[in-house]
Amino acid sequence: MTAQSDKWVSADRAHSWHPFTDQELWEAEEPVVIRQGEGTWLIDTGGRRYLDANSSIWTNIHGHCHPAIVKAIQQQAATLCHSSFLGLANDKASELAEKLCGFFPDRLTRCFFSDDGSTALEVAFKMSLQWRQQNGHPERTGIIAFENAYHGDTLGAASVGGVSRFIKGYGESGLQVYRVGSLDELQTLPQVVLQTASAIVIEPIIQGVNQMRLWPPGMLAGLRSWSSRNEIHLVLDEVMTGFGRTGEMFACQKEEVIPDFLCLAKGLTGGTMPLAATLTTDEIYEGFKGPDRTFYYGHSYTGNALGCAAALASLALFDTEDTLANVERKGEFLESSLRNLPGVLGIRRVGLVLGFDIEGCGQTFCQQLRERGVLTRPILNTIVLMPPLSINEEELGFLIDAVASVLKS
Repeated sequence: MTAQSDKWVSADRAHSWHPFTDQELWEAEEPVVIRQGEGTWLIDTGGRRYLDANSSIWTNIHGHCHPAIVKAIQQQAATLCHSSFLGLANDKASELAEKLCGFFPDRLTRCFFSDDGSTALEVAFKMSLQWRQQNGHPERTGIIAFENAYHGDTLGAASVGGVSRFIKGYGESGLQVYRVGSLDELQTLPQVVLQTASAIVIEPIIQGVNQMRLWPPGMLAGLRSWSSRNEIHLVLDEVMTGFGRTGEMFACQKEEVIPDFLCLAKGLTGGTMPLAATLTTDEIYEGFKGPDRTFYYGHSYTGNALGCAAALASLALFDTEDTLANVERKGEFLESSLRNLPGVLGIRRVGLVLGFDIEGCGQTFCQQLRERGVLTRPILNTIVLMPPLSINEEELGFLIDAVASVLKS
């Protein structure tokens, strides 16, 4: 490494604390310091290139430093980076809210901006619960969630999660949660739960942190019918699955389901800026009008103009580059190629979201992938492959060859 790289590593080890990272192991190994992004690739301070096989934690859509998004950010930065959204508006937030609601024009007509996936879920839960309190249903104080779900790390979002290692120590003290494992189990819930639940939340089509487990076909449509029948709000966590990952703009469109709350983040800005959005209905919105009904929730950077400009540029690329057209074809190619490799124990995929199981330690496997120029992270013994949607055939081949090489070793 260069002297400058050594300086960065020294500063990191002295002061940084990395998320979801065993810091003892981190301090013991040679770190990778990323300095540049270029399309599907990340480049470290030594000039080595790595295929970004998990889209920088599931955020990047069109590749790093896409010129159209870079230009939009630069132009916006020279005009307005941020102004308060508390009682004020800005042009880019207005345009983005209209664009997002335009995907569901007959139902999801209101957009509330926040910062990330966890806060998008917090918004939905707090809106649902407060709406009940001030609109004639104060008894509805619970949230129904699914086993092995993951909805973020803030207190409310973590408490509805079903992965114990992510909630221990604080998540247990959050929201009042009823847990189920399947659509069939919902049918057996006691009447008191049905009468006191405000909302039910799910990752549609596929659970991400649960080792990329797919829901059975038709499950989401069945859940929509059940929630409507029981007058329980349906919250869809599309933080991971939104913006083309599954082959549709949103996963819920695969079963023609429209929720009461749609939570978006990660790919919203194409993987460039922190921004989240929670879409909801006019019925919910109208229930917050009047004295003592204000939704007292928000963030300093709500409606951030710079993030909204990046998001608008990213959404425009779906049209100009016909992004969705090849998602399924690329996903099928990746899956079929992996099926031919000895050592792959099982594959679960939708669109360009894929997890495959190995025998052995997933962390060790991913370290060996890194040595071959591929960056991703495992979930236990499941290797996650979720590259930018812009990945081309040559890059897919590079990725498959790297996986094959590790399996052989």
